Amino acid sequence: MPQHQDQVAEAIAPSERQRLALYCREVTEARWFALTVFAVILANAVLLGLETYSGLVEEWHGWLRLAEHACLAAFTVEILLRMAAHADHPRDFWRDPWNVFDLAVVLCTFAPVVRENTTVLRLLRLARVLRTARFLPQLRIVLVAVGRSLPGTLSFLLVGALLLYVYAMVGWVFFARYDPEHYGSIGRAVLTLFLLMTLDGIGDAVRDGLEISRWSLLYYASYVLLASFVLVNVLIGVVLTSLDEAKDMDEEREPPRARRPTPEPPDQQLLLQRIEAARRALEDLERHLAPAVGPTPPRTGEAGEREQSVSSVEGRL
Repeated sequence: MPQHQDQVAEAIAPSERQRLALYCREVTEARWFALTVFAVILANAVLLGLETYSGLVEEWHGWLRLAEHACLAAFTVEILLRMAAHADHPRDFWRDPWNVFDLAVVLCTFAPVVRENTTVLRLLRLARVLRTARFLPQLRIVLVAVGRSLPGTLSFLLVGALLLYVYAMVGWVFFARYDPEHYGSIGRAVLTLFLLMTLDGIGDAVRDGLEISRWSLLYYASYVLLASFVLVNVLIGVVLTSLDEAKDMDEEREPPRARRPTPEPPDQQLLLQRIEAARRALEDLERHLAPAVGPTPPRTGEAGEREQSVSSVEGRL
């Protein structure tokens, strides 16, 4: 009997890893923690900007280095807390791309090769500024949308490059003799048409073209219609579609985060596991006592109350 009680107690009691994960998860999901990390990221960005003033660096070199080390220590503590928050399920930490990005930025800072290279170190410090997207949901959605729109953007670039090449060749054939500054070679023609894609200087280009031939109006009108309206609208459509997909992905990720266990209220899944362990222990005890006692009478007393309490807890859940 005491042995079964010990087994029930061991099954019900949370492990040290679970306690550590619950405590660190409570800290990392707190609002004050997010605001503190966000403030440290902004302070790191300010420090990086101050280092562009040589006079200020010479005067406050020691204090700036101390502030940089303080920011690095804060980021290290943050990533350790986030890793400890997934101590009960370590794989969940690697499933979040932002966790991988934060860990890579922090670990690269401690690499000897990186610490000796000032340029790479400054670029890594600049990468920390991108971590603000972790605490700004809208910015995070935009970055994810930009990433998802890259395949469609590559297709858009291929079509745009083909359109530029065709119109550049046509422009070189008709305008190279009269306007060598803009259409003297295929490279100059592509550069001219690329700038005209933004409609900057289109009026001057049309006027100069009309002095050469009236057909230049058709040339520029068709190019502006295809390049500045059709292709740009296609690119906007690709980005908007990716933005909607990123919003849906972010909404799908929110419910699992909301269901992460916290001390108050207690984790329902963990409580159900404890109840199931207690039920299995009671069944084992019943099978152990059944041969000696004979048919089991209806449960009364402490055992019956215990089973009723377990059933009532399951009913409330």
